Amino acid sequence: MFYVDQPEFDLHVNPVLYAGVGKDSRLGDPIFINTRGAEIRGMIDRKIGFYTYLGENQARLPAYATDYSNLYGYYVVPHQGFWKDYRKTGVDFFEARAYIDFNLSKRIWFQFGHDRTFIGNGFRSLIFSDFAPPSQYLRANAKVWKLNYLFQLNRVTAEAYGSAGGSSSNRRYPDKYVAFHHLSVNLGKKFNIGLFESIVFSPRDSINGGAFELNYLNPVIFYRAIEQQNGSADNAILGFDWKWIACKQLSFYGQFVLDEFVLKNITAGTGWWANKFAVQAGMKYIDVAGISNLDLQVEANFVRPYTYSHASNFTSYTNFFQPMAHPLGANFYELAAIVRYQPMPRLTFNLTSFYVKTGRDNVTQAFLPGSVFVNYGGDPNKSYNTRLLEFIN
Repeated sequence: MFYVDQPEFDLHVNPVLYAGVGKDSRLGDPIFINTRGAEIRGMIDRKIGFYTYLGENQARLPAYATDYSNLYGYYVVPHQGFWKDYRKTGVDFFEARAYIDFNLSKRIWFQFGHDRTFIGNGFRSLIFSDFAPPSQYLRANAKVWKLNYLFQLNRVTAEAYGSAGGSSSNRRYPDKYVAFHHLSVNLGKKFNIGLFESIVFSPRDSINGGAFELNYLNPVIFYRAIEQQNGSADNAILGFDWKWIACKQLSFYGQFVLDEFVLKNITAGTGWWANKFAVQAGMKYIDVAGISNLDLQVEANFVRPYTYSHASNFTSYTNFFQPMAHPLGANFYELAAIVRYQPMPRLTFNLTSFYVKTGRDNVTQAFLPGSVFVNYGGDPNKSYNTRLLEFIN
């Protein structure tokens, strides 16, 4: 709508208007969403960039989204943080995202902001996805020779009880932190492999005694060694990802996430609960059968029970009660197929299909004295110390 384009200053301002209405066979009332907001982006001296988005939203969610909100008893709005009730059956939420880019040199840049980030080549990410609400972060990236190195530190919300429907707790929600680094290397022109490691920790955790572990701010140290040295109180996750361009139109990719693993228990075949890992494998086929702009993507994801969970919410791989990796948390396998077709520049068709099998806890949970519910490892928010059965006294 408005822009300035000068050698030393670049600015673009656009309104954001979105409206949708539909019908859900499981609901009597129509579903809808309306969004009003603004998007601003620009750059100063071709070295410092900035971006901000503001949006006010009202919506009545489809039944599957409401089911997800109520599944584990935390009453969240998927993809969002704080929200309020809207006309009894709807939700109202305000979203603000922004970041600043600093190009320190030709090969090194920093970014500081409050937004979502996604790491991976697939439709889903088992390492770090953009499903959870936006969070504050600082990230740095260096690209030298055939190497690409990423360091990221996020401050996320450990607990947010009392936030459902717009009733705040009149106190700051407790924080936790995620320190993450990822090193990838190009092996030739067609194959890339990367190693990653992340640690979830919180000074508010009773085990950590209020101490912020400064060693996790070191972008080039092995976090697992520090975590063990400090008493193994934090949640360490590591693994690798890869991508292979088989030919001009066909590529393959994958991820492997290791939360906890003991080889002798794997070979024993007893199904030990703490063998926690996740696997992804996918394929992208561009211009299928020679048809321009017709693309196909097929992806499979498998996550073992209790993966991403830890002793408490202060070290689980979650933000505002929502998974920071796959939206389903853990204890599932999924097969997804996506077809995209763009017959003309301003028209695009997308067809997405899923087959999912997941192990869930009780479908309904009454948080009343004497009630019992199971923990089969699908909810990363639950402590793995409560596996199988948990009693509320």
